[in-house]
Amino acid sequence: MAQMGKLRPGKVEWLALGHTGRDKNRGPERLNYCPKSHSQLGQSWGSDPGLLAPPLQRPPCSPTLRPLQNLLLLWTLLNCGLGGSAQGPGEWTPWGSWSRCSSSCGRGLSVRSRRCFWFPGGEPCWGDSHEYRLCPLPDCPLGAIPFRDLQCALYNGHPVLGTQKTYQWVPFYGAPNQCDLNCLAEGHAFYHSFGRVLDGTPCSPGTQGLCVAGRCLSAGCDGLLGSDAREDHCGRCGGTNESCLLVQRVFRDAGAFAGYWNVTLIPEGARHIRVAHRSRNHLALIGGDGRYVLNGNWVVSPPGTYEAAGTRVVYTRAAGPEETLSAAGPTSQDLLLQVLLQEPNPGIAFEFWLPRERYGPFQAQAQAVGWSLRQQQPREVEPQAPELPAAPAPSALRTPTPTPTPDPCGRCPDTRGRAHRLLYYCRGDFVFRARVLSRLHQAQETRYEVQVQLIYKNRSPLRALEYVWALGRCPCPRLDLHREYLLAVQRLISPDGTQDRLLLPHTGYARAWSPAEDSRVRLAARHCPV
Repeated sequence: MAQMGKLRPGKVEWLALGHTGRDKNRGPERLNYCPKSHSQLGQSWGSDPGLLAPPLQRPPCSPTLRPLQNLLLLWTLLNCGLGGSAQGPGEWTPWGSWSRCSSSCGRGLSVRSRRCFWFPGGEPCWGDSHEYRLCPLPDCPLGAIPFRDLQCALYNGHPVLGTQKTYQWVPFYGAPNQCDLNCLAEGHAFYHSFGRVLDGTPCSPGTQGLCVAGRCLSAGCDGLLGSDAREDHCGRCGGTNESCLLVQRVFRDAGAFAGYWNVTLIPEGARHIRVAHRSRNHLALIGGDGRYVLNGNWVVSPPGTYEAAGTRVVYTRAAGPEETLSAAGPTSQDLLLQVLLQEPNPGIAFEFWLPRERYGPFQAQAQAVGWSLRQQQPREVEPQAPELPAAPAPSALRTPTPTPTPDPCGRCPDTRGRAHRLLYYCRGDFVFRARVLSRLHQAQETRYEVQVQLIYKNRSPLRALEYVWALGRCPCPRLDLHREYLLAVQRLISPDGTQDRLLLPHTGYARAWSPAEDSRVRLAARHCPV
């Protein structure tokens, strides 16, 4: 496909909003916005009800100086001395106001300018005479005509190429300069370049760059086109990563049994999250509401993008054993990273950036619970054992008083005293206040379901509802239903690794909660050996 010759400048000048010229006051090339007939273009486009992107309004060019510029010139003359040579670079006037946006939806830009005053023999001003920034605009409605399509359509039905023949024009993106208005004649094997596109036209579909004076420019994090400003890992524009810290570790706990194991907490505010491992195990993620985002409840999720904690989490799983998680952040709430172990863990590498003010609490929590956190206990549904029916009320005809049934479990030994409390508090893995919700006898064990209300000591996280196990059908100490206790329990993992339980030792510490006992427990925490 050959490109045909361009139109003579006089025939397409009304479409090119600006031209470049070498400014004798400045070394580099700068823009000169004094088009001859922009008002005509603006009127013709403004009358079209389907126009979604009106042409950019340029500041009017005037050969006369404004009063403010006159004052600045007078100030320069007085400071440099009349009749003397200028020293140093010229002086810029203040920036003018930003123009209206080049578009009404999608992506557009606005421009502002300033003037340079300098004396012959001196240095020109340093910097640019024009600045461009992106406009905050809503998304364009479905079916809206793209900006470049509108510019090509302006030539539909008009004679071009020096003949009376007319064509229908659509954008052509295969030309060398993507900021030229290259239009393809529908039904023909040629395209024509009608000069530059209007400022604010996207360089090409699917890209972030915009055309300005024939150049494709991208915006920095400061919103200025052509700016090199970039966000650092802390999310600060132009920053140097001084306001955040990198958390980078490898989780190497092999795990005692198959199932879900906690890897790490990803705190609120984390950015640039990366997790990777190579094994048949699967990464799992729990949101702030306690629900699985992916790979939960023994179901493997498909690779893809998931919404969690205000950010998008990209989950990949290659044909080989590699699996990754990544998210840009920042997270709006805490996330819990887990691994579903199916084989020994070779190591899970994770990293994220965290604001400095959040690193201290995160580190303290990590040291308190450790990186290898206790596996969640299964929530199997078991039938509740029926309670023994109450003894029937004595008949009015019977006069003898019924003999009370002796307690089959007998009395538990007395476990009161400061030494007993201190012994089990210091030995226990968990000390907490809980309310007994249910009791179930299984073979030679008793299982209590308790609601944790206050934690005094813990070696790993506790959930709101936990199972506490005791040996025998008549355990000591005995817990009554619907009462609140202070409990000191130990974590017990079976030798084959199939069970992970909270165990209340025989004659261990389990006392009815009271304000006085609460104070004694807090005091015991100070006397445990380090």
